Parts: sequence; structure tokens; C-alpha cells
Amino acid sequence: MRNWASKPKLAEKFSWIKHQERQCLAPQALEGMEMKADLGQSALLVSLPQAYLEYNDDTWDPPARWDNGIPGIIADYSINSQFQRDEDAGGNRQNISGNGTLGANMGPWRLRADWQANYNHDDSDDHTATAHDQGWSRFYAYRALPALGAKLTLGENYLTSDIFDSFNFAGASMMSDDQMLPPKLRGYAPEIVGVAHTNAKIEVSWQGRVLYETQVPAGPFRIQDLNQSVSGTLHVRVIEQNGQVQEFDVSTASVPFLTRPGMLRYKLALGRPEDWDHHLTASPFASAEMSWGVANGWSLYGGAIGEKDYQALAIGTGKDLGVIGALAIDVTHSHATLPQDAGYSDKALNGNSYRVSYSRDFDAIDGHLTFAGYRFSEKNFMSMSDYLDARKYYRPRNGRDKEMYTVTWNQNFREQGISTYLSYSRRTYWDSPEQTNYNLMISWYVDFWSLKNVGMSVNAYRNQYDDAKDDGIYFSISLPWGNNGTVSYNGTYNDTEHSNKVGYSTTRDNGDSWQINAGESDNGAKMDGYYSHKGTLADADYSASYEEGSYSSVGLSLRGGMTLTAQGGALHRGSTMGGTRLLLDTDGIADVPVGSYSTPVYSNMFGKAVLPDISSYYRSQAQIDLNHLPEKATATQSVVQATLTEGAIGYRRFDVVSGEKVMAILRLVDGTFPPFGAEIRNERQKALGLVSDDGNAWIAGVNPGEKLQVVWDGAAQCVAELPDALTEAILATPLLLPCRLLNEQSPATPTTSPKSKKPLIQENVLTPGESALPGLAADGGRRPVPLAASN
Repeated sequence: MRNWASKPKLAEKFSWIKHQERQCLAPQALEGMEMKADLGQSALLVSLPQAYLEYNDDTWDPPARWDNGIPGIIADYSINSQFQRDEDAGGNRQNISGNGTLGANMGPWRLRADWQANYNHDDSDDHTATAHDQGWSRFYAYRALPALGAKLTLGENYLTSDIFDSFNFAGASMMSDDQMLPPKLRGYAPEIVGVAHTNAKIEVSWQGRVLYETQVPAGPFRIQDLNQSVSGTLHVRVIEQNGQVQEFDVSTASVPFLTRPGMLRYKLALGRPEDWDHHLTASPFASAEMSWGVANGWSLYGGAIGEKDYQALAIGTGKDLGVIGALAIDVTHSHATLPQDAGYSDKALNGNSYRVSYSRDFDAIDGHLTFAGYRFSEKNFMSMSDYLDARKYYRPRNGRDKEMYTVTWNQNFREQGISTYLSYSRRTYWDSPEQTNYNLMISWYVDFWSLKNVGMSVNAYRNQYDDAKDDGIYFSISLPWGNNGTVSYNGTYNDTEHSNKVGYSTTRDNGDSWQINAGESDNGAKMDGYYSHKGTLADADYSASYEEGSYSSVGLSLRGGMTLTAQGGALHRGSTMGGTRLLLDTDGIADVPVGSYSTPVYSNMFGKAVLPDISSYYRSQAQIDLNHLPEKATATQSVVQATLTEGAIGYRRFDVVSGEKVMAILRLVDGTFPPFGAEIRNERQKALGLVSDDGNAWIAGVNPGEKLQVVWDGAAQCVAELPDALTEAILATPLLLPCRLLNEQSPATPTTSPKSKKPLIQENVLTPGESALPGLAADGGRRPVPLAASN
């Protein structure tokens, strides 16, 4: 029943019959069910009406097939290091930063602890300064609640909301989890685009906590792998190797998705607000929000949040307007009572905030427009995070919001090979400078006579944060060179620098990539290089830059982790901190290449490997790369599948044997041969080959002196022993292996040959007019499910 993915209440309708001390499903157990034997495949095909089955698609399984994984311990990390030499003024600067997650899995529970650390050392000609800080940023536990389609989180968390601003709290939350829905119905995560003037470190944080770090080469970058659970306003820092820093904010606001008719999506939270030092900062609060599918294309949503001195209420509606697009409108009212020393003229503040969101696909022109929220907040409106900041800092930390909106436009011209992307966001405050940033990207591919797939792109941007402004334009042309190489020209023009350079980049067969560039800027000659390595133990990015008379710099980024369980463990490359992973067992054979959809990794000396890039609630597949197996290894089962819950440590085992490959002739003591199709196994019951005509067999994965069992009629019948040495001379010709019967009373040949063997599944022949399935519908809406017969 579990493998059928039938609806839970379906089993109540089944009827069972007793046969040879076993409970068997009656053929007429369910109206519309059909069973048919496939004797050629030794399988039973069961057809059920679709109405009895849960939703299913190519990459998603219903909850009955979800796997919570096995208990274990994890440790994930991301470390970035940069060293810079000031060529003009002298002196060195060094920065090392890192963040990561420690955790343990017990059944469906995931225990997690997040950490971050930062070290800075500045050694110039006139002074030396060192600063460092480190600590635990969050302790929490969570688990999936499949029956409710929800996720329960206990401990330190941040409010995840489509309506209210986010803040830290300690307590409990439960929310319907979009990840549990089929892929086509899931939510989204924001993307971050920009231009790095040099090799740079990208740091994405939320209220001071680093959520994401990576290094990128010089040029445009686009980060699209943020966790979809992030919410609120993200702060982005582009830390260049020349010492410059770009800063801007990215709003994660989106058009609230319409809820399907009759469905209810919700988010509940209860606890006490706290700061990053784990200090409780206010009285207990509770929050709730929901989105209800009233009718097809129409949803109501709203929520409330309340604390002793702060309350907010929101209500809104979303409507699918058909060809016009999708529109959402909501209003939030807040009431805050502030302490006398908070620095506000009014102790009690009441205000409203209004928001309009719009999205539309232009299928005829292959375009998509998102107006992700025009939001206007009255001067006396306070979000919960504003209220908490006012209590702690006597004013909102980032000023009080006035207007905020984000517009994005994607347009493709497929016939011309052109794609465009435009984003514009603006945020104003009642008591702080405004922030504005836009990014325009245009790229196209053309053919010039014999030159194919010539790529050209233009990227114009503006980042305005506080009183700092950075305007620039980036232009590039790229030409394919060789099998995987590209020759390029890049020009960068911004407020502080004009530079031109040419470069070469390539991707190796193992997934590694590198690039090198040389050119000139206003200061003189410049060079930079970048190398990205996807390894079995970790991902590593190496970078170096030099600008004449200005600076020289090198950088290193490492992302990896460790997973340890009772089944074994391994060091592995990095992915989402504390995320879902799959431990693969290659039967103790080392250096076996395994992978999913990314660059393969190799099993360690204990025959274990970990794939960290596994998506939760997806049907993931892992396989052995049969073209790059170790010389003496043979895989008899090379593909496994798993659908894992969030944060799970999945475990799957491949059938792999290591040893010589031999051609042998098996002969019984009376001179006859084992039957055609008999299976050859080693002492660990691993299948090594099959017997063909006249006892001939190709056997893989054998070792000197090993005993082999030959199995037919469902049991081991005889044993053959290999020579104590398997030299090249011995292996050059077929081995004659006597096979000694395990039971001397047994006949030397099988009582029945496989060809005449009575099948375990019998064809049920009905007389004319007889029906095995009363009331069988003839609408064809059935789903055949094969059941493998057992011996």
C-alpha cells in the first residue's frame, strides 16, 4: 500500500482472504481495481482508478513515500579569506570570515546550531589593529508534519511572513510548508544581481546575521540559490579585492501567490522577541496569518500580531485577472505604546501601511513583469521590528519606512537570441536618506560568418545607499575557443574607475573552471585570475588580483561539511547549511564515482560518499558513473532513488564488488552442468554472474581462493572454489571449476528447469461471462502498479 501511494482511507475499503496462513488481497476488494499477471516478467500488475491515488508527478512523491532518513551528526561550514597589499601607501589587510551549522538528526527531528565568526587584521605603516568576533547566532529544532503539510520549529527563529516584517524571537512556530507541495506549486526565493569591479566576496545578511557568503570573479553576478525561507529586507555587501565595498538592500517581497480553491495556507508563531545576543527584548507575542482560496482565482489573506504594547492587523485580497495579470492589495494597521524615554513625542502611535502588488506574463512577447509591492507607510505606522528597535535604540535602527517598491521585467527575443532583465527598487524613509538601485542587463548571441555563438552583453547599474552612490556600466564580448574555452573582452566604467581587459576562461571535464584576465585601468596595468574547484571533500574558489601602483590581493573560499552516522560518514562539498543530504554506500569499495545532477564525488576509503545538493521532497536520483569505475570494480546495481524530508540524512546502498573478471565453466561432479540461468553468488550473497549454456559463465568481482555458490530452484545447490592465485596466465583461458553439491542427497541436476518452472503467480482463467471484478469501470482511468514476485 505504501508503494502504491494510495490515499490513507483506501485501506479501510479492502477485503482480505486467508491463503496458506497468509493474508492475501481479494481480487474484488475494491470497485474498479484490476489485477493481471505478467508471467514473462514474474510480476503482478494492479490497476487502480486515479481517484484512489494521491497526486504524483515525475519528480515528486506523495507523503507516503517520504523518507526521514537515518540518525546522524552534521557539521557544515563556509570560510572566506582575503589578503590585500596596498601598493601605494604600504601595509597589509587580512580578513577571515566564516559561518556554518552544527546539527544532529533523530527520527523526524532536526537539531541545529548556527555560528558565525569574523577576523580582521590591518597592518599599515603607521598603525596595527586587530578585531575579531565569533559566536552562536541561533539554536533551534524543527521537524516535518506531513499529515498537516506543515513544518514545526522550536527554539530561536525569525518570523517568516508574507505580510509582516521579520524579527528574531525564541519560541515556537508552525507553518504550512510550500516545499511539501508539488514543484509547480511551490514558492520562490529572491535573486541578487550586480557587478563586481574586481574579484569580490558577496555577503548577504539580515539584521546583522550573515545568511550567505560566496566569492565571485570580476564582472556581473547573479545569485539565485538563496534559501526560499528568507524574508524581509536583505543587506548585500560586495567586498572588492581592491578594498572598495558596494552596499545595497534587496527586498524579498513578492506578489502573494493565489491559494487554490478550498485550500488554507497558514503561519503561526508564539514566543518572545530577542536580539542576536540571545537576550529577550520584549513581552511574549503571538502572530497568525493565513491565505484562503475563496474561489478559483480569488484569495483572501490576512494576519495579526500582538504583544502587550504592540498590535497589528492586516487584511488583503489577491485576484487572478486572467490575461491582465495577478493583483494583490492589502492594508496593515498598527498600534504601538512606547516607553517614555523612547525619544518620540507621542507615547502611543497609530498608523496604516498600504501595499499593492502586481504580476503579469506576456506570453505573446515572452515577457514577465513583476511590480513587487508599492508600499506606503504613514509616519506613525510601526512594524514590529521598528517597535523593538525603538525600545532598544530609542529610534528605528534603519529609519521609519515611507515608500518602497520593486519592479522587475524579463523579456526574451528568442529568434534574435536576445534576453533582457531590468530591476528597479526605491526605498524612502521619514527620517533617513533614500535608497535606490537599478540593474539593466541585455545579452544576445549572434553568428558572424564562420564565428558561431558570439556573445555580447551590457550591464548598467546604480546602487545608492545612505549618502554613497555607485553608477557604472559593464560591457563584454565573448567568442568560443576550442572545445570548452572562451576568449572575451570586458570594459568597466564607473564613478571611480575606467578599465579594459581581455581574458580567457574554460571549464574542465571534471567541472572545474578558471579564467585569467589582463588589461589596463586609470592607474595602469592590471591582472586577475579565478579558479573554481568542485571537489569531493569541499568546494574551493581561488582568486588573485593586481593593479599597478594600487594593490595586490589573493582570496580563498571553502565550502564543505561532515556527515557522520552509524552506517558510516564522509567529508563532503558544501551546499545549504544544515540541509538535506544523501549518504551513499559503495559496499566498502573506495574511489567509486557517484553523483546526482552535479559533478560526481568519489567514495572514501571506507566506501562512503555524501551528496549534499539534494532537494527536499523531490524524488532525487543518484547513480554510479560506470565509465569511470576503478579498474577491478563492477556495479550490479548502479541507480538509487530517495524522496527525503527537509534536513534528512538519507542512506542508500549500491551493489558493488571488486575483484577479477573471469570466464569459467562450471561442472557438477557427475559431469553435467548447472541449469541455464542459475545465479552465481559470493559468500556475502552478492550476485556475480549467471550460468549460460554448457556451464559457461562470465563472473565479475572475484578474488583468489574465494568460494562461489550457484543458486537455482530458490536455494544454493553447489559450491565452487577459485584457485589460490589468479594470474594473467590463468585468466587468459576459461577456468574449469568443479561445483560440489551442498546436499549429497540432492540430484545432481535440478528437478525443474527454469523454463518449465511453475510460476509463483498464476494466470486466473475465467469462464465466459464470469467477472473477477464486479462493477469494474471501463473508463480507462487506472494506474498500473507492478509488484515484483518473490521466490
